[in-house]
Amino acid sequence: MSIDVLLSGFAPFDGAELNESWEAVRESVPALVARGVDAEAVELPVEFGAGSALLAEAVRALRPSLVVAVGLAAGRSAITPERVAINLRDARIPDNAGASPVDEPVVPGAPVGRFSTLPIKAMVAALAADGVPAAVSQTAGTYVCNDVFYALQHLLATEPALEGIRGGFVHVPAADVIDAPTAARALARMVEVALTTTADARLPGGAEH
Repeated sequence: MSIDVLLSGFAPFDGAELNESWEAVRESVPALVARGVDAEAVELPVEFGAGSALLAEAVRALRPSLVVAVGLAAGRSAITPERVAINLRDARIPDNAGASPVDEPVVPGAPVGRFSTLPIKAMVAALAADGVPAAVSQTAGTYVCNDVFYALQHLLATEPALEGIRGGFVHVPAADVIDAPTAARALARMVEVALTTTADARLPGGAEH
């Protein structure tokens, strides 16, 4: 079996009733299917290791052309595709299983960082043209979002059966900044750009700090 795109979002955490990442993913899938994109979604637990394991299981089963993992960045004011995942777990708060790893690798012995293979600058440019706040982010943090992002990129880079699958991570802000329908439309737009763009746009997307 193979599909066009697999999206993932997260379950609620830290006492919240919902997670905007899953709401956006859940709403984006029907819109993509209506446009002829074969899309599936999986909700991940906010747990170190468990979230990435569930995503890996789905990737192996569905063999998508594209994997877009989505998480919540409550303090941000824009939709932010991530540039690089780092091989580090350092939890400020416990995950939903009560784990609080400090200064541990995501994958022991693996490289320090792994880059997104999505056309992140082209995706940001498309959202900007649509009037949606968007920017390239240089860090996915050190919590479960980064854990899933790093594990996904490591999986796609090292498992021969998955060669050619592109993947990466996108953070969405809280619903009071960008509501779920807008975030869902933005995700669908980014997926469309990623499916049709192999070489990323050469645009500035760096940061001074």
